[in-house]
Amino acid sequence: MAELMVRDGTWTFDGDAVRIVPGRERGVHKLRQDLGEFTVPLSALAGIAHEPGRKGGRLRLRLRTGADPLLQVTGGSLPDEANPYRLTVDAGRVEVAEYFVDAVRQALMLEQIPDGPADRYLLPGPSVPLSAAGVDGIATFDGEKVTIEWRWNTSETKRDRGPRNFALSALEAVEWRAAAGLESGYLRFRTRGATERLKPEHDPNSIELWGFKKESGTTALLAAAVAARLPHPSDGAGKSLPTTPPTAALLAPPTPPSPPASAATAAATPADDHDALLRRLRELGELHRDGILTEDEFTATKAAVLRRFHTGG
Repeated sequence: MAELMVRDGTWTFDGDAVRIVPGRERGVHKLRQDLGEFTVPLSALAGIAHEPGRKGGRLRLRLRTGADPLLQVTGGSLPDEANPYRLTVDAGRVEVAEYFVDAVRQALMLEQIPDGPADRYLLPGPSVPLSAAGVDGIATFDGEKVTIEWRWNTSETKRDRGPRNFALSALEAVEWRAAAGLESGYLRFRTRGATERLKPEHDPNSIELWGFKKESGTTALLAAAVAARLPHPSDGAGKSLPTTPPTAALLAPPTPPSPPASAATAAATPADDHDALLRRLRELGELHRDGILTEDEFTATKAAVLRRFHTGG
């Protein structure tokens, strides 16, 4: 198990998932605190990196496209400080952060997790019920329906339509956009068959957003909660990346107690050829799952490849 505890929060990796607990100090963005503790399965990860800085740097998870409804609905437009997959690393915890990165990367390699798009949400999205306020309205979602109540300053177009109620079955999609310059942002509920696109301040199916205030960040969480309960954008059409087939050179299992033939082959791989080493790990995993390599043979060979990967020796 690997665990990194800093003022910004705590990340724990048990080999199968990363558990994320946001910090509660004043500098932690309210969106992250509102989202609370959640777990990211290994299958949802595409990578992890430590970005060095003068005061320790940052740890950042990269998720597979389409795996998380929050990232999907916000389109990568969350401010960095609101991103729940970023953790500020204290100066004294850099070595622990680097160990954490190594642990997650090794698990991704050994489990052969594809880094391509996911064809379904692998995270459940924020918990409900949720209520979120924009400039001219307040939206509420209870897991089955969305309700919008207008504020006093809403446009006449919206006010004339009255409070809005949408059953999930009536919705085709939910859209969220942050404000950009003088352009208003919005939280929009797109109903099935709707073709008209009005500006957010006049659209009775939208709440207008100005900037990204800490108080209004929950609009993104509400959008993600709705998106998680609607059909996935891929509509089931996504396909997993193909696995690498075993090569003829790997079909003959090694003979103990001497180093396995496949380990010797791995040791002959150039130290800087990481791609070849990653392919070897994938092939070994497939042979082990297919019963061609025994547990002892797989363990010994994997250890040799990992030593080569980290030390180049």
